[in-house]
Amino acid sequence: MKTDKFSIIQGDCFELIKEVKTNSVDLILTDPPYNLAKHSTGNIKFDWREDVNNDIADWDKKDLEPSKIADEFVRVLKPDGNLFVFCSYNLIGKWYDALDHKFDATNFMVWHKTNPTPKFFKNGFLNSCEIILCCWNKKHKWNFTNQKEMHNFFESPICSGPERLKDPKHPTQKPLSLLKHIVKTASNEGDTVFDPFMGVASTGVAALKLNRKFVGIELEELYFNASKKRLSETSND
Repeated sequence: MKTDKFSIIQGDCFELIKEVKTNSVDLILTDPPYNLAKHSTGNIKFDWREDVNNDIADWDKKDLEPSKIADEFVRVLKPDGNLFVFCSYNLIGKWYDALDHKFDATNFMVWHKTNPTPKFFKNGFLNSCEIILCCWNKKHKWNFTNQKEMHNFFESPICSGPERLKDPKHPTQKPLSLLKHIVKTASNEGDTVFDPFMGVASTGVAALKLNRKFVGIELEELYFNASKKRLSETSND
């Protein structure tokens, strides 16, 4: 589906990204699978509340190799563009090895979730932080206005309430407050934001609300259809 404000396509991003024009993207902001399913001990069931979903989804069980898409990230990104990739403890090394040598600078952000899923048995730390790998070149664009905005730490609740899609419910939907913070910091109005692991298009919604254009790819038909509806509604606001 293509409009003046957004263009999205369903399919395998490892192949479809090859159709994205070279140096056409100002910001890549994406949330690939974390591959945590292999470390899961199974879902935890409760009589008095919703089950705690540790298995996440079938798509998280497929091994993800960052090195297979890193060159394409560099190709589609403009020389002054920025790259932000959500990742987990088990993949941070792979993403770093795939991307660090391709950019002038690599850093990271930490998203602190103020209301993470509880650990009812108190058998370890809460999963209250997520890592976002950031890469850029010397001529990159930033929109910082003060030192406080330059902290690589962002605190917010997880995605919930009316913002959280119920049908379909995406297990890793990110809050718009976090995504809008990154989009506003790392791109300008009129820029193109790209998410090859689109999910339910939260990055796209953040981009459109901040007067950016959006390009997205999503493999799962259920999420793609939800994204199409959500982006259409946002673009008409």
